[in-house]
Amino acid sequence: MILYFTGTGNSAFIANTIASHLNDEVMNLFDKIRDHDYSELSSEQPWIIVTPTYAWRIPHIVSDWINKVSLKGNRNIYFFMTCGGSIGYAEKYLEEISQQKKLIYKGCAEIVMPENYIAMFETTPSNEVDGMLQIAKEKTLEISTYVKENKSIPQKTMTLKDKLNSGIVNNLFYPLFVHAKKFYVTDQCISCGQCERVCPLKNIQLKDRKPVWGHDCTHCMACISYCPTKAIEYGKKTVGKQRYVCPKY
Repeated sequence: MILYFTGTGNSAFIANTIASHLNDEVMNLFDKIRDHDYSELSSEQPWIIVTPTYAWRIPHIVSDWINKVSLKGNRNIYFFMTCGGSIGYAEKYLEEISQQKKLIYKGCAEIVMPENYIAMFETTPSNEVDGMLQIAKEKTLEISTYVKENKSIPQKTMTLKDKLNSGIVNNLFYPLFVHAKKFYVTDQCISCGQCERVCPLKNIQLKDRKPVWGHDCTHCMACISYCPTKAIEYGKKTVGKQRYVCPKY
């Protein structure tokens, strides 16, 4: 079974690409995470987790959900992580999660995708997106063959920088940067409620027909990216920047 979490569609695209190749069931974890649903799941096929990379590891909300849910049936587990550049040393922490779940860790695939983290970076130029998605699709299909043949995914050589990014940097990144304090809405807001609907943590509520952010945020960029009028900004970081939603999602 393929389980995926996505903010702006990249991981959904990869999950569905895997599903089409393996003829496997695919499940969006959005409602599971949003509703704190940890009901038992079972699969005869290997478990495949597809997720974005947040600060060189899987999002905390995804690892928290995995730690709390019971995964029955097949004991093999694979990970596919979409990223703008690198997944760092995420493998170490995925192995730990797998061991805690008494699952057999079969490796992690690094899938480079168009950039969407506009709170810090520029999005990928629109004329480069289709090419990147095609390359990502081809790599995903190639790596999916390892799953089909019950083989472990070959791992890349880790550098000291990878280890630091996934360790110390990740530990500092969340408390220092991952919050909703800088989100605000401009006069372009049409009170459509889209931001409220796409938030995986129910962190946005419309008050007086305008979105208000709470204290929970995972920086998935869904609210700002799906806003139909580009009315949401994150401090001065996003002003004038192109938004990104995977065109294949």
